[in-house]
Amino acid sequence: MIEKVCVYCSSSSRVDSVYRDAAEKLGRFVAENGYHLVYGGGNLGLMGVLAQTVKNHGGTITSVNLELFVRKRINFEGADELVVARTMGERKRIMIDRSDAFIALPGGFGTLEELSEVLTLKQLHFHTKPIVILNTNRYYDHFLDWIEHSFSEEFVKEKYREIYHVTDVPEEVITYLQSYSPVELPVKWFEE
Repeated sequence: MIEKVCVYCSSSSRVDSVYRDAAEKLGRFVAENGYHLVYGGGNLGLMGVLAQTVKNHGGTITSVNLELFVRKRINFEGADELVVARTMGERKRIMIDRSDAFIALPGGFGTLEELSEVLTLKQLHFHTKPIVILNTNRYYDHFLDWIEHSFSEEFVKEKYREIYHVTDVPEEVITYLQSYSPVELPVKWFEE
């Protein structure tokens, strides 16, 4: 059962309003569907929009932020729980362990790293949780093209296409989570 959703996203405040609108819609849907938000704790950019929208719609939040950012007050003050991490690795581990699903909104290097890690962990059978890529404004098209190239060049088995779901519609994220059922995946090095 999915109760806590982890959302990875940008902390940049300079992004186009189309990305902020998607973060706001997703935040509203998260709260209205009774999911608890787990996220990186920032109060800037899409992170801030997401968290504030979840709170505005009666949702609950666990903020997992770096000690450095908390000291500099780059954290969302309205979180129900603040977990302070010393390193990025610790922060990512806490977010993964405390979540039942993962959603990637558009973001930069950090978002891509977080998304790549949960994809890899699922491929290696460390979890069976749903992963959704919200491809707002076709932001992830080049990343998805690279994934397709990795399939065609046989760096990744076709079956692993099933470890994630892509949509450009925030409502569909929730629909996917509500109907999610883990698929059986090959064991990476032992099945051909």
